[in-house]
Amino acid sequence: MTAQNKIGIALAGLGFGAKVHLPALTENKDIELKSLYHPNQDRLAKLCKETSVKGYTDWNQLLADPSIKGVVIATPPAQRFQLACEALEAGKHLLLEKPVALNEEQIAHLQKLSIKNSLSVAIDFEYRAVPIFMQAKRLLLKGEIGRPWLVKFDWLMSSRANSSRPWNWYSQNDAGGGVLGALGTHAIDIIHWLCGPTQSVTATISTSIKERLDQKTGKLKAVTSEDIALAQLEVTELYGTSSFPLQLSLAAVTRQGRGCWLEIYGSDGTLVIGSENQKDYVHGFGLWSSKAEGPLCSITPDKDLAFNKTWTDGRIAPVARIQEWWSESILKSHPMVPGLSEGLSSQKVCDKIKESAKTGKKLLIQ
Repeated sequence: MTAQNKIGIALAGLGFGAKVHLPALTENKDIELKSLYHPNQDRLAKLCKETSVKGYTDWNQLLADPSIKGVVIATPPAQRFQLACEALEAGKHLLLEKPVALNEEQIAHLQKLSIKNSLSVAIDFEYRAVPIFMQAKRLLLKGEIGRPWLVKFDWLMSSRANSSRPWNWYSQNDAGGGVLGALGTHAIDIIHWLCGPTQSVTATISTSIKERLDQKTGKLKAVTSEDIALAQLEVTELYGTSSFPLQLSLAAVTRQGRGCWLEIYGSDGTLVIGSENQKDYVHGFGLWSSKAEGPLCSITPDKDLAFNKTWTDGRIAPVARIQEWWSESILKSHPMVPGLSEGLSSQKVCDKIKESAKTGKKLLIQ
């Protein structure tokens, strides 16, 4: 595309946004980064100088810029819903980080706004764009292991295990913090994409480190978000009617945790996806499959699934692929997947996990 025909994009949020979305955006042939948004002028000015793009500290001014057709919102979760509502009302396409919002009601509202204004909204469920996971999807669709009988999903990380790590938004339940927002939203989307929709949930959650130092006050402050979530799900077979049990274990405080491992045991074999890498949640994944009583054998993704370009930071390549799907959705006016429908399905289950943990009841997903 010529520079004149490219989609003008703004990036809001300069943490994960600057580290991952920014380098990915510069590689997209259909996108032109027009501006950056951050309320802190000093932080914004530094990155604007490095990238030679315009900066906004006023959200309304950014939305009034006619050259901006879409916005990547990678701010902390608590801000995301209001920013997204205002952007959709202003006619901007969106790519949202997850958790998309603080609850399913907020996501349903965003969905109504996007439909009303005929806008494409992408959700950064980037595991759908990782070759290993895409290959697993192909094998499952081919019936490689038959019908799923049992699924076990362990995602055991140590990122919050250090009790000296300071209190911040991640420590706040009402700000979208906790392991469910960080890992659970991804995990549930992976389950729905590879295995099938969740029908019911029974769960327990806990907070292992109950206080952290608030650097603003110099005092310990209560942690209200969970750092461990255990759930028993009933899942309906993808493209089928049978259901099967799924055991989900999420933790952000497991020292020497085994990483991310998804095991799918079927009527005709077994499929395993896993990585012990704690520093880069994309690099290091392997895929293994077995037929009947045979041994697990390593599977290499098909060549057509490979990334066109990779970076030292493994997160950038799949995010770049999500951005490609998003720009194609905008240009061709077709539905975006993963989009708000997928975000809503994931959030419903995360909300029910918290509710089940509070009530002690098995809850249906409606």
